[in-house]
Amino acid sequence: MKREAFVIGIDFGTDSVRAVIADAADGEVVSVSVQHYPRWARGLYCEPNENRFRHHPLDYLEAMQAAITEVAARAGREVASRVRGIAADTTGSTPVLTDKRGVPLALTPGFREDPDAMFLLWKDHTAVAQAERINQTARTWGGADFTKYEGGIYSSEWFWAKVLHVVETNPAVSQAAVSILELCDWIPAVLTGCDDLGKFKRSRCAAGHKAMWHAEFGGYPADEFLARLHPRLVEFKASLGQETFTSDIPFGTISAEWAVKLGLPHDTLVAVGAFDAHMGAVGGNIKPHQLLKIMGTSSLDMAVAPRTRGPERLVPGICGQVDGSIIPGMMGYEAGQSAFGDVYAWFKRLLCWPLEALLPSQAGADPETRRVLGDALMERILPELERAARELPLEDGSLLALDWMNGRRTPDANQRLKGALTGITLGTDAPRLYRALVEATAFGSRAIVERFRAEGVRLDSAIAIGGVARKSPFIMQTVADVMNMEISVCAGDQAVAVGAAMFAATAAGLYPRVEAAQEAMSPGTERTYRPDPARAHHYASLYPKYLELGGFVQRQLTRQDEAHPRA
Repeated sequence: MKREAFVIGIDFGTDSVRAVIADAADGEVVSVSVQHYPRWARGLYCEPNENRFRHHPLDYLEAMQAAITEVAARAGREVASRVRGIAADTTGSTPVLTDKRGVPLALTPGFREDPDAMFLLWKDHTAVAQAERINQTARTWGGADFTKYEGGIYSSEWFWAKVLHVVETNPAVSQAAVSILELCDWIPAVLTGCDDLGKFKRSRCAAGHKAMWHAEFGGYPADEFLARLHPRLVEFKASLGQETFTSDIPFGTISAEWAVKLGLPHDTLVAVGAFDAHMGAVGGNIKPHQLLKIMGTSSLDMAVAPRTRGPERLVPGICGQVDGSIIPGMMGYEAGQSAFGDVYAWFKRLLCWPLEALLPSQAGADPETRRVLGDALMERILPELERAARELPLEDGSLLALDWMNGRRTPDANQRLKGALTGITLGTDAPRLYRALVEATAFGSRAIVERFRAEGVRLDSAIAIGGVARKSPFIMQTVADVMNMEISVCAGDQAVAVGAAMFAATAAGLYPRVEAAQEAMSPGTERTYRPDPARAHHYASLYPKYLELGGFVQRQLTRQDEAHPRA
C-alpha cells in the first residue's frame, strides 16, 4: 500500500476522549489529541456514594469535535484530505435512553439536567438489585437461560440491568423513551447523520457481551422473559432490530455537516462501533492462545479462538463470549477486574490524607507554594513505594489482600463484594501493604487465567497495554510471576485508538480483513516480562491462601446480605 491513505481512531474513555490519525500503510501515529469531558471533570451528574456515574451527551460531542479537529490540524491539511475512514471505541456497557430518532433524552427539552436521561457509564453500579433479579428470572422462568453466553451471571454494569433501574425509578424518563443505544452505536450514528432507528447498525460486540444477544436466540431475549422484568423492556426491544454487525463493516459515510465541522473528506467511511477493550485487543496485536490485558483503573482481559464445529463451549463466570466481537470470524472472550490501578490509587489517597489535611495549614509558605509542594510529594508516593516494595524479600505470605474494592467482575461477577486485608501486625509498613495490594491484583489476574484454562481455552502467553503496563515494571513483573506467564508490553501509548484505526482501515476497504490491518499497522513490542522461577513457585503456594481468604469474605458478606436484605 502506498503512503497515501490515513485513518482516524477515536477512543472514548472514562475521563476523556483521545483521537489519533494513523498512516494506514504502517500504523504510524501522525498526531494525537486528548480532550477531557468538561462536565465530568466538574463532577456533575455523579454521586460516588451511591455508585452513580453519568456522562452528559454534550461531553462526548464537544470533546470528540475538539479532539478530531485538533489531530487534523496537527497532521496538516494534506494528511486530513486523505483520511479514508473513522472508527470509534467506547467504554461499555454505557447505554442511554433515546427518543424515536435515536437522540439521547438529555438532549431533548425537559430532560437536559436529568442524570437518568444521560449515558450510564460502565462503572455505574446503581442497578445491583436489578441485575440480581435478571439472574434469578433467567434461572426460574422456565425457558432458555439468556445469561449463558454472558458467563452465566448478568452484571449491574450491563445494558438491561441499567435500563431496568431507570425504568423502575424514573417514570418520566421511562415514559418518554422509545429506544436504547450503547455509546458505541450512537457515535457512528452522529457522525453519519443517521436518525432512523431502523437503519442503525448495532454493534455485535456490545449486543453480544452486554445485552444477551445471540444467534441461538434469534437475537435478544424473548419478549416473555423481558416482560417478567418490566413490560417497557419489551417495547424497547422492538426498536433494536435483530441484526448486529462486526466493526469491519461500514456504518455509513460521514455526513456533510460533520465533514465540514471536522475538516475531513465528504466520502470518509465510518465503521460500526465497538467497546474499547475489544478494539484495544486488536491494537495490541492479539492472536489465538494469547491473553490481552488492558491494565488501567480496572482491567479487561481479552482472548480469541478460532471457531470450532459443534456446540459452542461455554466459559462460565466471564463477561461473555461473542462470535466476532474482537476479530471477525473468531470467538471473542471478555473477562476482567473491576479495580486494578484504582486499588493503588486508593492506597495513595489513603497515604496522602495527612499531606492534604496538614500542608495548607502550615506557616512559612504562601498557598501556591504549599500546593506545589503537596502535589510534588503526592506524585512521589507510588514510585517510592514501588522502589521499597521491590527490595523486600519474599515472606511467608501471612499478609494478604483481596482486590475486590469495586466488587468482582470475573470470575463470577458479584458487585456486592468488598476488598480485605489480613495478617497485619505492628511491623507491617506501607511498602509491605502496597506489595500485598499488587499481589492481590495479580492473583485476581491469575484467577481469570485459571478459569479460562479450566474450561478448555488455551492460553500460552499474555500481551499488556494501558497505563499500568507501561509505567510500572514492579507490577508487571509481579503479575508475570504470579501468573507464571510471559507478558509482552505493546509499544506506544495509544494501542486502543490505534486498534480503532485498524478497524477504520478495514471498513474503508484498505485491507480485506482485520488481521491484515493488524499485521501492517501493529506498533510492535516494547518490553517482555518473563516469570522468575523462584518467585513463581512462591506465589503458586500463596495463591490457594488468596482463594481461601476470598471464599471466607464472600461467605461473610453473603450472610450479612441474607440477614439484612437490601431494597
